[in-house]
Amino acid sequence: MSTQPPPPPLPLDGITVVAVEQAVSAPFATRQLADLGARVVKVERPDGGDFARGYDTAAQGLASHFVWCNRGKESLAVDLKDPRGLDIVRRLIADADVFVQNLAQGAAARLGLDAPALCAVHPRLIAVDISGYGAQGPYAHKRAYDMLVQCEAGLVSVTGTAGQPVKAGIPAADIAAAMYAFSGVLAALVRRGVTGRGGPVEISMLESLAEWMGHPLHFGMHGGEPPARTGVAHAVIVPYDVYPTADGGQVLLSVQNDREWRRLAEQVLGRPELGFDPLFATNTARTAHRATTDAQVAEALGRLPTAEAVARLEAAGIACARLNTVTDVAAHPQLAARERWREVGSPAGPLKALLPPITLPGGPEARMGAVPALGEHTDALLKALGMTEEGTAALRRDGVVA
Repeated sequence: MSTQPPPPPLPLDGITVVAVEQAVSAPFATRQLADLGARVVKVERPDGGDFARGYDTAAQGLASHFVWCNRGKESLAVDLKDPRGLDIVRRLIADADVFVQNLAQGAAARLGLDAPALCAVHPRLIAVDISGYGAQGPYAHKRAYDMLVQCEAGLVSVTGTAGQPVKAGIPAADIAAAMYAFSGVLAALVRRGVTGRGGPVEISMLESLAEWMGHPLHFGMHGGEPPARTGVAHAVIVPYDVYPTADGGQVLLSVQNDREWRRLAEQVLGRPELGFDPLFATNTARTAHRATTDAQVAEALGRLPTAEAVARLEAAGIACARLNTVTDVAAHPQLAARERWREVGSPAGPLKALLPPITLPGGPEARMGAVPALGEHTDALLKALGMTEEGTAALRRDGVVA
């Protein structure tokens, strides 16, 4: 009688992460680790926990930020200002592979939970400090919320229209820092596998987002004028913009070369002569006559329903996309066809969630764990540390744990 071999482990099975985290940058980083199989213990304050729990109630009464960033974790509610609470976390760290924190600058050091201090005691530990601006320099102690860092990194200066700079509609600085923290942990784990030693990992939101500013930053540093804010339109390619359609939709198209312009003129605009007109025949000419070019495209697409406009553009080999709302994305046919949606548990019941983008064909699917209630795993974690029921009850009575 043959038996099925056990499924292969997830890449981070057996890795334990302790995180003193809040908001987005550290929680989103550790959620990536949890998705790949790591055990993540999330340390929260007893009096309300991670403040992102209170941002909104959109996810069946739970905060959408918290649901997004915290599935698959164990919640330990403990007061780090009480020596007994701090001792609990120190004992967990002693057996962990990775420690992550994004407290306000200096707070972790005051608790003895900064990366240099922990790695001096635990040579195999990988300790990640995520900050707004880094541990040194004139901005080290400056408050660093996502939108503030978007401004400091110059993202807001290149986003928006000529008359109005705008922030990105997602927490770009937080996400950038989270993904560099995630990849930093993976790199440090590989290094530890070779050397046997962990070590500090430092991530700053400003440095992460400044790296993402690569094109406009390098363009400006090396002699060019910083790109103008042009809304959805491209600063130097025309037509490359969003245009309304007859049924109230909007379609973005991008013409990358003059051959594509000629196909667009003939097959979509129905004006093949525009493909050779000196006013439009080259991208340089179209950029110089941007308003007239856009008017020709807008007139043609404005007569077509969205689906027909997309179909004609695709038939002509023109890159295009619908300008979707977030509701449209939740029902996107490509995500549905690739079966990217799952349900995860939560204190409010099952919630819809996307599989993480990392797909490892032939391996097990990502671990889509439940979103924890505040302190849901406190008793089990204390028991695993050898705490008696009486000791746990005393800590709870004193408000040290919840």
